Amino acid sequence: MAIRKRKSDLPEYGVKIRLYPTLVQQAKLRQFFGNDRFLWNQLVSLYQERYKNNKKSKLLTEFDLNNLLPALKNEYPFLKASDSSSFQIVTKNISDAWEAFFAGTRRKPRFHSKHSAKQSYTGKSSGIRIMGKRNMFLPKLRRVRSSKTGVIDGKIKRYTISVDACGRYWLSLIVEKKTAFLPKTGKAAGIDVGLTHLAILSDGRKFDKFSSDYCEKQAEIWQSKSSKRRHLALVKSQQDANRKALGAKSLSDYRNWQKANVAKNRYMSRITNQRDDYLHKISDQLVKEYDVIVIEDLKIKNMTKNHHRARSILRQSWGRFRDMLEYKCKKYGKILIKVNPAYTSRICSKCGKDTGKKPLSVREWDCPFCKAHHDRDINASINILLKGLAQL
Repeated sequence: MAIRKRKSDLPEYGVKIRLYPTLVQQAKLRQFFGNDRFLWNQLVSLYQERYKNNKKSKLLTEFDLNNLLPALKNEYPFLKASDSSSFQIVTKNISDAWEAFFAGTRRKPRFHSKHSAKQSYTGKSSGIRIMGKRNMFLPKLRRVRSSKTGVIDGKIKRYTISVDACGRYWLSLIVEKKTAFLPKTGKAAGIDVGLTHLAILSDGRKFDKFSSDYCEKQAEIWQSKSSKRRHLALVKSQQDANRKALGAKSLSDYRNWQKANVAKNRYMSRITNQRDDYLHKISDQLVKEYDVIVIEDLKIKNMTKNHHRARSILRQSWGRFRDMLEYKCKKYGKILIKVNPAYTSRICSKCGKDTGKKPLSVREWDCPFCKAHHDRDINASINILLKGLAQL
């Protein structure tokens, strides 16, 4: 009798390290990215043809798609160069995507383009291992130089290799680790996020909002240069095509435009890294100091429909901050509670009375019932904490 292996309940967390592949390895990686993209597009085309010919046809399962892989490898021998486990990830992803489409919870899967700024492929953990402090052994690539591998502490479950718009290679790992609980402090905190401050705590502490003025200004400058150079390159390439000039260049052959694009991407990447670093420091501090953290369950997608505040909201990355708190609380044995933020700014945290709607310009107010003086954000964070404790 076969014994089924029970799915592990151990927490998983992500680790991202830098890769420094050689020129030969970079060429292989470009092929691997292309192979996964080619397989995805082939399967999308297959699904679309079946759906077009007979909308009532049986949906192909992940098992059915995996059975097609040997035939596809024989028809397209270049697919054999890739890690076979990455193709299994592709079949699973595309099967899930079409199931979600027919269930009405997701749009129809689209073809992947080789012109996307970020290229990647994902594989399973078999064959990947650490080789020293700054080396990883990766399937089909063998030894690849990397940044410090000491951050990897646990069993590797899955890996993703990607290249960003700046040409940097990254290795992202899903690692399973035994829970390492942080010592209990007996404290609880409610968190109200805002635009003037990133986070306002129920005990009165406030964390400043993220700002990277220099990099944002430089990104805007290089975005403008990139747009102008792209327009000039496009006009020149069209003129050469109309004149049927010998050796006419395509748009991607104009180096000035490519240099401006790379410079813009570098500044945007620097902004993202600085923001993530800032959010990591704050979330680490909160998880260490509090056993119970209560945060608003904001519908950020709906909030960004207001074009007057959409940029300010997205710049603060509230969703990213909430995700960090969520996985860190799970990792270190703390509790995170999400509550509905409705009326938290209207209710007096002292007497519990609803004092009515207030415009955003009102930052402090007095309760007309109990005469208590409130800071708008601190009062909201206290109400968020009370809601969370009631749920707990």
